[in-house]
Amino acid sequence: MNNEKMIIIGAGAAGLVAAITRARAGQKVLLLEQNNKIGKKILVSGNGKCNIDNRYITLNRFHSQNPDFVAKVLEGYDFPVVEKFFTSLGLELVEGKEGKMFPVSLQASSVVELLEYEAKQSGVEIVCNCAVTNIEKKGDTFTLKTSQGKKTSEQLVLASGSPAAPQLGGSNSGYAFATKMGHSLIPRHPSLVQLCSEESWVKGCTGVKVAGLAKLYANGEYITEKKGDLLFTNYGISGLAILDLSREVSTRLAGFDYCELSLDLMPEFSKEKLTNLLLNRVQKESEKPLGLWLQGVLNKKLIAIILEQSKSRVKIEKELNRKEINKLVHTIKNLRLSINDTKGFKGAEVATGGIDTTEVNPQTMESKLVPNLYFAGEILDVDGDRGGFNFHWAWVTGLRINQNLKD
Repeated sequence: MNNEKMIIIGAGAAGLVAAITRARAGQKVLLLEQNNKIGKKILVSGNGKCNIDNRYITLNRFHSQNPDFVAKVLEGYDFPVVEKFFTSLGLELVEGKEGKMFPVSLQASSVVELLEYEAKQSGVEIVCNCAVTNIEKKGDTFTLKTSQGKKTSEQLVLASGSPAAPQLGGSNSGYAFATKMGHSLIPRHPSLVQLCSEESWVKGCTGVKVAGLAKLYANGEYITEKKGDLLFTNYGISGLAILDLSREVSTRLAGFDYCELSLDLMPEFSKEKLTNLLLNRVQKESEKPLGLWLQGVLNKKLIAIILEQSKSRVKIEKELNRKEINKLVHTIKNLRLSINDTKGFKGAEVATGGIDTTEVNPQTMESKLVPNLYFAGEILDVDGDRGGFNFHWAWVTGLRINQNLKD
């Protein structure tokens, strides 16, 4: 298929890699981007440092209704393959915590600018501010109606992402085009997103951040747990542990389950160790108010809710006994917070669901329903954990289109 034009919709992570690799293979590539600049999601990732990948790629860090598809796509495409690609661009990587990989510059702009340079050097034509409004396929030709006129090609790649982060260009457009051509969708929900609560006490704890453990219960049944930062906000709760839980919470809320978190505010202390610590702090003759006494171990904004949920009637330090200490310990390690919603796609880093992968060839990313239609990145029903796994999926699916397409 050398010198046949391929149109790629979406100049994000997957679209840029697909464009570069196809152009390197000698194909004419037109890359369309609805935003005024390419790679907007890349630019804000990792707080501007760009957590570009993860050294430890394992199947359990990815989620889909069709895990066999994920396994086939990832086979032979572990981190060193992605690293080799970026090295070919002149981008060196450095490892952070938990296998997270970053550009040595710690600047996401380095990633975008090197990708853009390589794309243009390879012959890719990039057109920004170009919104695609309709796609038709007649015979072997795709005809695209865009804000910059009609465009045609024999091959089309949908790398248009998901509805996550609409402020950065996230949308449902790719799904609409795919379903119009006969593809099925797996329900989409926000993931890696903050959680909302109607409980009034969280507003009084806004800004409090602790290294904790969050356990998720749905309809009273334990589901899973994640350890990491917990950040209380005026709308509910955020932090790394919460983002890691949010995929499951979104799915449960969509099924109308009652979701509640049990928060361990001091996970480094066992129940026994914390009990002994508090018992040893009690001074038998002290008139110190209990709230002030607790400031020795807890953020003061959390103390009122700890006392409320523990149902403690003690007012001063000398009234404390083992029974009262046990009540406090239980609450510190099991603070309950009901969850009624998420911050939605606007707050989400990624989305669950997408194009049903049973309708896509895992070796080539080609549609099984529409010849010469390809998918790459987040538009597919695959999402990854926090820590560079979603970028890995984007890079690999972009590379897959090149590696296995017959030239």
